[in-house]
Amino acid sequence: MAEAKKVRSEASTSGGAGGGGNGGRGVSVVMDCGRRKSTCGYCKSGARTSISHGLWAHSLTVDDYQALLDRGWRRSGSFLYKPDMEKTCCPSYTIRLKASDFVPSKEQTRVSKRMKRFLDGTLDVKTSDKSIDELNTSGGSCSIAHNSETSSGAGESSVVDCGVKDKTDEFMHFLSDQIDNMVQVCIRSGEISSDIQLPKASVKKVVPAKRKLQAEKSEALIFTCNIAFQIAATLRRLNKDVEHLKSSESCSGRNKNSSELSPKMIAEILTSNSKQLAESCCLSVRACNGHINFYSTMQQADFVEVGRGTISKSSPTVSASNDDRHLKKSCGAPQGQKRKFEIRLKRSSFDYEEYSLYRKYQLIVHNDTPDHVTESSYKRFLVDTPLVHIPPNDNGTVPSCGFGSFHQQYVVDGKLIAVGVVDILPKCLSSKYLFWDPDLAFLSLGKYSALEEIRWISENQVHCPSLQYYYLGYYIHSCNKMRYKAAYQPSELLCPLRYQWVPYDIVKPFLDKRKYVVLSDFATLQNGESLPLDNHMEKQQNDSIQEPSNDVFVDEDDMAEIDSEDSDNETDSEASGATTVGSEDADLSNLLIGLKEARLRYKDIRHAFDSSHREYMESQLQSYVRVVGTELSEQMVYSLG
Repeated sequence: MAEAKKVRSEASTSGGAGGGGNGGRGVSVVMDCGRRKSTCGYCKSGARTSISHGLWAHSLTVDDYQALLDRGWRRSGSFLYKPDMEKTCCPSYTIRLKASDFVPSKEQTRVSKRMKRFLDGTLDVKTSDKSIDELNTSGGSCSIAHNSETSSGAGESSVVDCGVKDKTDEFMHFLSDQIDNMVQVCIRSGEISSDIQLPKASVKKVVPAKRKLQAEKSEALIFTCNIAFQIAATLRRLNKDVEHLKSSESCSGRNKNSSELSPKMIAEILTSNSKQLAESCCLSVRACNGHINFYSTMQQADFVEVGRGTISKSSPTVSASNDDRHLKKSCGAPQGQKRKFEIRLKRSSFDYEEYSLYRKYQLIVHNDTPDHVTESSYKRFLVDTPLVHIPPNDNGTVPSCGFGSFHQQYVVDGKLIAVGVVDILPKCLSSKYLFWDPDLAFLSLGKYSALEEIRWISENQVHCPSLQYYYLGYYIHSCNKMRYKAAYQPSELLCPLRYQWVPYDIVKPFLDKRKYVVLSDFATLQNGESLPLDNHMEKQQNDSIQEPSNDVFVDEDDMAEIDSEDSDNETDSEASGATTVGSEDADLSNLLIGLKEARLRYKDIRHAFDSSHREYMESQLQSYVRVVGTELSEQMVYSLG
């Protein structure tokens, strides 16, 4: 009896990372849910093609969760899941960024500047929504107006620049984003088939000299885009690459058909899906010899207002003098004080204002039905957490907020506009989910919040040197709308086999060709090029390429809530098929078992099971050790009830 108490005492203090002791950071207690199949929220295949291993965490230390992240795990509430990368339909690679190495792109810099102008009151936004009015948004907006005078002998309307060039640039960026959305719609519908990242659209302003030559009837050509030519060229290159791969016949045939699309055909396909865009912009959108052209449908005395990514039409009876007065008001300095902006970091807890914003976001952005967006589902998904909170200390090992689960609130003039759900761990800030006010979509709050989270890491690294990385969740290369994560450079992906971090730029060409790649098979040469290790590359080339699917974005950021009722547990024989490095059975002797209030090593209770029960138990434990690793299996408590 005394010996049993001694074993129980030793086991109780062995939870947590760091050589068998966790410095009073608590203990992790998990229940194995086994290997599961469910429908996929990304490819929408309809079948149970998403395969993962699940754990339910009663409690979880921040050290153990950090170690699980570095083995490809992630959490949804208290449920932990790890995709079976070889067998699941959409392999999900953990992606991270070292905050001190981050270099913002031009687009990310534009997002920061746009937010700054919004807060300063110099970004004019016009909308009928009351929530924007509450933020003291200026009613005027920079405008592009048709001059009431016609060009001599031409009878053509000219465009008057209001003097604020970046306002027009913002609108062209808006049109570019809308064309990118049209491309995604065509990919999902199968009209355009692509398994690689397509180029981004770039809308250009048509200069008056060319506009005169290209104008049709009474319409004026304002903007144009040549994305169809770029897509056609990309698809042709893809087809050439596929011919060198030993891909399936159906896959090769589909890419071949895609490569035969001409720029003219692609432009016509895209414009056929642009009815909503045309209506919202008061512009006519048409394909012309491979170009996507935007024509003004206004009369000469009309004017088009650029603001918040939309164009609105004014009264055609406005006089020239009134036009001048309106332009001066639109482009002048904004009235009123600057907006007050706050970022508040609070521990994870239910907040009704947050829930109301989350509900609005899910209903409008993700088209969820009201009965699926309940307080209970919100709590399970984004409030409940198994992480044991660690308060701050004075020795520089914990940041001022502590370690654990937090909600980062973005507040403008006292109004909540966005919430980032994050886990702050010993090595990283892990971004779990973001929801924001759909009325402020023009601010790109998803991108802005990521920049703020990276900045937070850099600032707090001074006080907590171990805090260095920004984890963006899962990256699915076959999901085009997840490509934004790789835009935060220089990023790394986690190898699903050896759990080594590999630069994204090195493995991207190989992910373009197949969904599942053993990333650590690729070494970096001194000149920056990458070469595969011969033996592993030969094996991967001989593997069959999975059929690509019509991937869609599921904002989890990233991952939709995992419903355990929508999953099927697999049998032991199925679960044992997972491929790992060193597939021989692990030594289970020191695996930590929780039985009621007792915590014992498996070697001390093994004799308590008869042979049949012992065989079943050990098959379950072997599967568990394979997915969490030997070290964690000896630190976390494997609960038997």
